[in-house]
Amino acid sequence: MAELVYRPVIGLARTMFKVWDLKIDCRGSENIPRSGGAVLVSNHISYLDFIFDGLAALPQKRLVRFMAKESVFRHRISGPLMRGMKHIPVDRKQGEAAYAHALDSLKSGEIVGVFPEATISESFTLKSFKSGAARLAQEAGVPLVPMALWGTQRLWTKGHPRNFKRSHTPITIRVGEAMEASREQYAGAITRRLRERVQELLEAAQRAYPVRPKGPDDTWWMPAHLGGTAPTPEQLRTAQAH
Repeated sequence: MAELVYRPVIGLARTMFKVWDLKIDCRGSENIPRSGGAVLVSNHISYLDFIFDGLAALPQKRLVRFMAKESVFRHRISGPLMRGMKHIPVDRKQGEAAYAHALDSLKSGEIVGVFPEATISESFTLKSFKSGAARLAQEAGVPLVPMALWGTQRLWTKGHPRNFKRSHTPITIRVGEAMEASREQYAGAITRRLRERVQELLEAAQRAYPVRPKGPDDTWWMPAHLGGTAPTPEQLRTAQAH
């Protein structure tokens, strides 16, 4: 089937990356299967993560259908694009329909992208994972492909202004080896192992990241345990409790 929307959007994204002069370092794309269904699982630190996750699949000539919150599909600009790219709307109050849609896509040989943290991590550390990705892979009989991004939070993330200037921002992407999701195992156990793999990839991406904050005013994008001033998970939990 012709991809009348997805491919032009990819072209536009690549043009914008050149305009912004992003320094993209992507490794491990060969771990994404060239054919058949798979669940692509990523950390979530930016509103733009799905673009960079999708970019990692292009060397394998694959297009990723992302599960995204339903409100994005109602927006007058993003809505038609999301539907045209065959992404999957998620109504968090009625998740069954999205799950069934994703399962159908996987069984028809598509790659489905999932952010198992569900929302952006404002601490830029890995939050707990929901088990939906593991359950989808189990039921569809497809592999899980873990990956991690670093640097995307510097472009646009929750609680900070967008930075779409020609900033030369490095973006580091790491894709790990595919994991089997056996039906003989509990989804919870698979999810724990999956989170460990994403954590390893995130740490590898952070180690490989070529720049550090330029000064005290530029430490907001680094997590506290790496010397930055992003709020810790504990601080965020305390703030939410109040």
